[in-house]
Amino acid sequence: MGESITAAAPKAGKREWIGLAVIALPCLLYSMDLTVLHLAVLRLTAALAPSSVQLLWIIDIYGFLLAGSLITMGTLGDRIGRRRLLLIGAAFFGAASILAAFSRTPEMLIVSRALLGIAGATLAPSTLSLIRNMFHDPRERTTAISVWIMAFSIGGAIGPLLGGVVLQYFWWGAVFLISVPVMILLLAVGPFLLPEYRDPNAGTADVLSAALASAAVLSIIYGLKLIAQDGVSVAAALSVVAGLVIGTAFVRRQKQLADPLIDLRLFGIPTFRASLVLYGGAILLLFGAFLFLPQYLQLVLGLSPLVGGLWTLPWALGFVFGSLLTPALARRVRPAVLMSWGLALSAVGYFLLAAVGTGTGGLALFAVATFVLTFFGSPLFTLTNDVIIGSAPPERAGAASGISETCAELGGALGIAFFGSIGVAIYRGVLGGALPTGLPADVTHAALATLGGAVVAAQQLPGDTGAALLDTARDAFVRGLVLCQMISGIGSLALAVFAWATFRRVATSAR
Repeated sequence: MGESITAAAPKAGKREWIGLAVIALPCLLYSMDLTVLHLAVLRLTAALAPSSVQLLWIIDIYGFLLAGSLITMGTLGDRIGRRRLLLIGAAFFGAASILAAFSRTPEMLIVSRALLGIAGATLAPSTLSLIRNMFHDPRERTTAISVWIMAFSIGGAIGPLLGGVVLQYFWWGAVFLISVPVMILLLAVGPFLLPEYRDPNAGTADVLSAALASAAVLSIIYGLKLIAQDGVSVAAALSVVAGLVIGTAFVRRQKQLADPLIDLRLFGIPTFRASLVLYGGAILLLFGAFLFLPQYLQLVLGLSPLVGGLWTLPWALGFVFGSLLTPALARRVRPAVLMSWGLALSAVGYFLLAAVGTGTGGLALFAVATFVLTFFGSPLFTLTNDVIIGSAPPERAGAASGISETCAELGGALGIAFFGSIGVAIYRGVLGGALPTGLPADVTHAALATLGGAVVAAQQLPGDTGAALLDTARDAFVRGLVLCQMISGIGSLALAVFAWATFRRVATSAR
């Protein structure tokens, strides 16, 4: 999409394809580290006794600092070398993982998770921009990006499963040690298999621009996180507004600099802008859909974490198979058709999820719906990332990759805040009008707070009353889930129309 196929485009050799397998490993760990900690929360709480505020920071600070550092790290890779940054990041990621595993206080674990987030921010932009320089043929690059997307999908899927197995035999900190052997392997073979590339004309890095970019993203995501946890509040609104103001200052500064942190001319490319909208929008809808699914499997259907994790495998397999098929389809089907029809069929998955109930008999429908959703939606992620890095000049590929991943992080945070707020509002509204009479005030408060609180509260009540509370709470939760899936389905159809409108003039031969 970003360039035409010519005879001069060199083909990748064995070294490049082996190198692709190497850089897929940190991508797998990047997404795995976002999910693996959740299973260890109970054990680390017992071991470290963090306060509720400390526990929130232990869970959230990795994602916060990762999102806030992506643009800076992507641009830094363009300047000092993408392989060098990837290897530096891998070394720090491994060291921070060991520090997290052997943390003895909540403060130590918070610092370790913060370091992991900063180190993790080097992985995605570096690996995607390396693909830009390892695979010059557009068709081969599409295949490479499909593998890159697939690595993230597999990491997100096996995180809970692998974490569950590790926690069954080892202490809570062992979940962080999973990444150490992989990072050692990357450090050992990376210098031999991965090419180095940097911008030969890079100027001096603008520290103020980097600080503004990080502050803007962090402030917006923090505000969205507050909205997801506690609903709309003055503090949350101020945080988002502050982020937007800082972001405006960042953009103005880029226009004034001779060597900006981000080349704003990229946003003048229509397909680049459209790809960011589609990528971020699809992530927003996916996060909104997936937000309630783990709770649905464990708290509504009563499945164990391990069994619930197994039922999420169709979700990941849809991404894997869809990503594998995308390169072949992209050679035969126009991007507008592939993306718009994929999004339209993905909407069917959302609508099928809206048909789930409170009984385990719907697990087959759940599996089919999640597979359909991700299988047909996966081409979009490959094709939009292909456009994003293909549109950028080679010396700016790291910055473009950072923009792409920041867009994804913002989309995910917005999805959690938007759909989380809707789900909570529906849950509390339905449950508040249907609670069994005569419940103690503390039980009512706990039940209205979260479904998890309702499950715990129901266990403390006598038989019929507890069962009535549990049934009512589960029904209220499912109603919120259903509404959110319907919204995601409609949103996916809207993105399908947008994809067709913006890419209908892009021909297959451009791939």
